[in-house]
Amino acid sequence: MTAAALPPSRHPADSVHSLAELDEAVTHCRACPRLVGWREEAARVKRRAYQDWEYWGRPVPGFGPRDAALVLVGLAPAAHGGNRTGRIFTGDPSGDLLYAALYDIGLASQPTSVSRDDGLELYGVRITDPVRCAPPDNKPSVTERDTCGPWLARELAFMRPTIRSVVALGGFAWQSLLPALSAAGWEVPRPRPVFGHGARVLLPATDGGPSVELFGCYHVSPRNTNTGRLTTAMLRRLLADAAHAAGLRTR
Repeated sequence: MTAAALPPSRHPADSVHSLAELDEAVTHCRACPRLVGWREEAARVKRRAYQDWEYWGRPVPGFGPRDAALVLVGLAPAAHGGNRTGRIFTGDPSGDLLYAALYDIGLASQPTSVSRDDGLELYGVRITDPVRCAPPDNKPSVTERDTCGPWLARELAFMRPTIRSVVALGGFAWQSLLPALSAAGWEVPRPRPVFGHGARVLLPATDGGPSVELFGCYHVSPRNTNTGRLTTAMLRRLLADAAHAAGLRTR
């Protein structure tokens, strides 16, 4: 068999048959040596404030109902946030702002998120990342993003019957989402839409099914919030707009 005739390599995401199975399978991924080493080192050499924690130290799955109408997509778990707690955007300043905003508009059961067993529930919203392991300096490489990409595409494909809007929290999420949405069955226009806070793009389904609306939002990192680039009011307003586009009721 010639090189040109070799079948394409399969990604582990191709072998799962449900969102629950994907959430379990992704936690065992060891595809990116640099990320595996970093996440495990962070879990071993703990931050002083968390010396009594047993760190998760593995890839972090998405969080929220599997029939959500609205999906929020970030960047990657924080070394001492999601990589510690085992739940996305949990235990770090970015999550503090995000979950408080979701609570304020009626899409979360409580305003805080400190551990994966704290009782928090999301209403009609699921949160996920394009990269599932904590990266050094919060900067995954392009290769790491693309290696992890099939997990996100498969997650979105499983949720196609209910998703109506998606929020990209930052430019990295936006760039990761475009190919993932395309792979999951939506049409991405060319030239590709440009990220910006408040950007909105309606993507029709390739099979005539329900469309999805993509929203751009500045990431909820302290770098943006401490400088005023993203305020709490801006975040609440954008999340409410995306929720309304998804058919969710807010307060």
